[in-house]
Amino acid sequence: MSRPSTRPSTRPSGRAPDELRSTDFDLHISKWAEGACLVSTGDTRVLVTASVEEGVPAFMRNSGRGWLTAEYGMLPRATDTRGAREAAKGRQSGRTLEIQRLIGRALRAGVDLSLLGERQIKIDCDVIQADGGTRTASIVGASVAVRQALDHLLTLELIAQDPMPELVMAVSCGLYQGQALLDLDYREDSRADVDANFVMTASGELIEVQGTAEERPFPRRDLLAMLDLAEQGCAELAQRALRALGKV
Repeated sequence: MSRPSTRPSTRPSGRAPDELRSTDFDLHISKWAEGACLVSTGDTRVLVTASVEEGVPAFMRNSGRGWLTAEYGMLPRATDTRGAREAAKGRQSGRTLEIQRLIGRALRAGVDLSLLGERQIKIDCDVIQADGGTRTASIVGASVAVRQALDHLLTLELIAQDPMPELVMAVSCGLYQGQALLDLDYREDSRADVDANFVMTASGELIEVQGTAEERPFPRRDLLAMLDLAEQGCAELAQRALRALGKV
């Protein structure tokens, strides 16, 4: 089966088609949270905390299982113009609700909730600067923060087994001028023919795929090309995250 062209990249960033943006993890940004991470991927920056709370929501009580949930938001000047705080509007946007549900689903898929006991982890993702890929960066940062929180519980012997055997990673891919690209920034994402987000484990097992053709349908071979890029990108992101955590 053929793949999109492997000609030299014409992407605005000048990166190779299969090249991730630079990625940094600052793990020392919160005095109080059980897990915390400022993740920077290119010019996108997301502050993520993971807070452990005893007890679970009412629908989980007496189940013997834990819970994990997420909240997401963009600070007013995360983009080139100031946006109003959603709290000032009195409600969250559909986009915000969609993304925070995605983050929660993604991390729940990677954590064995039966090993948490009746406690929950609440993830907070605040975008302080956006240049494409805020939802995928939030998932990557959330995975690092949850890893820290679980290590905290293990150290205190509040849980007996590690509920998260591997990190959960996410990356965007797209078709730009007929070429499959990894990790789109805003200039690429805003002009892409296809925009897709892939969530998977560090070992390459799929958790969620989101993909949209902007103007016209695209063939199966292009989806497979993006999937190949995403698998490579998530594996590389996992290695970067593990190095930041001191686990490599």
